[in-house]
Amino acid sequence: MHRRREIESKLKGETLGRHGLLKRYDGCEQLRITPNLNVVKIGGHGIVDYGAPVLRPLADEIGSLSREYQMLIVTGGGVRVRHIMDIGLDLGMPTGVLAELSGKVSEQNAIMMSVLLSEYGGTRIHTPDLLELPMLLRMGVLPVMHGTPPYGLYESPPEIGMIPPHRTDTGAFLIAEVLGAKSCILMKNVDGLFTDNPFNNPDAELIEEITAAELMDRGMEDMVLEEKVVEMLLYAKAVRRVQIINGHTPGTLTRALKGDKVGSIIKA
Repeated sequence: MHRRREIESKLKGETLGRHGLLKRYDGCEQLRITPNLNVVKIGGHGIVDYGAPVLRPLADEIGSLSREYQMLIVTGGGVRVRHIMDIGLDLGMPTGVLAELSGKVSEQNAIMMSVLLSEYGGTRIHTPDLLELPMLLRMGVLPVMHGTPPYGLYESPPEIGMIPPHRTDTGAFLIAEVLGAKSCILMKNVDGLFTDNPFNNPDAELIEEITAAELMDRGMEDMVLEEKVVEMLLYAKAVRRVQIINGHTPGTLTRALKGDKVGSIIKA
């Protein structure tokens, strides 16, 4: 029997899956690449699809705020994702193919948002550009990118059905986590996380603050954000909370960046 070849290191002879090894590195401090960055995700379905009446005032607010706050604008997909997903599901497309198809839409929205923000330095960036952010921010660039995680054909199978579980909310969260961002803000068309869909149930109550574990225990039928974000928040190293605010209400993003209590906060 041939022994495996080794290079002298603290991980010599390890499988990288041994629980004792994993616990040895649990709690180690992780480098924060952009600790003052605010990742702001603009929902496709909840914000972009409403067009100029919602997007133009929001773009002006973001542009004004960019003079004081470091921001990375991340875009979602929206109604066109639902359309292509509907066709793909009817055709029996694999989950990874559905992820590839839906990702193209959020890219289109990123292009539109970068053009809309161009007078404020809005510049469309790609996934490989993320490690250039420290330099870009110092240059006064307002970066804009799509939120689809780069799993593509390697998307993990969902627990239920065929729809890709990692979508643009998850992508925004993962970007914030790897960059060690200051905050992750998800802009929707509602005031935050409710106990039920507020469009269908007028008695639904706003949940102002809740932990990820408490939210998972509720087993809600539907949520305003992707469940994967809540699951990942349980184990996040840098991002310890996610804030959900209404992008249709002028000034809400300003209040969130100032640290005011607005919308809903989900804590790790």
